[in-house]
Amino acid sequence: QVQLVESGGGLVQVGGSLRLSCAASGSSFRNTFMAWFRQAPGKEREFVAAVSRISWKEYADSVKGRFTISRDSTALPLTLSLQMNSLKPDDTAVYFCAASRPTVGQVDMTSSALYHYWGQGTQVTVSS
Repeated sequence: QVQLVESGGGLVQVGGSLRLSCAASGSSFRNTFMAWFRQAPGKEREFVAAVSRISWKEYADSVKGRFTISRDSTALPLTLSLQMNSLKPDDTAVYFCAASRPTVGQVDMTSSALYHYWGQGTQVTVSS
């Protein structure tokens, strides 16, 4: 049974940094894509960043240059991380870790439809 458990959220001031982690267990996660999405109050869930098995990465325009996604597959549980720097009030949201099923071929890494497994989320609040 695949489980994704996020940690690392919290309250931070504008311009500060946080590092989110997601412990992924229940699968080898070979040929899977992994991603972070976020959902702010009253808004739809949106794509933040994604990484493929071979570390191809994509970012939302709003976080490019500030956020860095990484995955460590050297041990299980696999760890997906999101380093967030220069945080802004607009980054306030619940952040979700997501993983796809084993997939080959071209995909849209930014689409939530790609991801079958989701964590419960961790709250990030940026205060001004």
